[in-house]
Amino acid sequence: MAFFRQYIAPLIVVMIFLVALVAVSARIFLPGDMAQPAPVEEIAALSNRSQISPKLSILVNGLPEDPALAVQL
Repeated sequence: MAFFRQYIAPLIVVMIFLVALVAVSARIFLPGDMAQPAPVEEIAALSNRSQISPKLSILVNGLPEDPALAVQL
């Protein structure tokens, strides 16, 4: 067990670090337009509120502004 703790476990940690370093560094070689973060857009299915059930609507949209409507839920 001491052999694993002294040699194998640190080697695994270093290997994971190196893989992560290579993955992050690979962005340097991507074309300029791919190096940027992905654009955030609203999902079309969520914009159509009529397709969402009332119970899921609370999770997606939050509680209504009117306290009288919040009591009904």
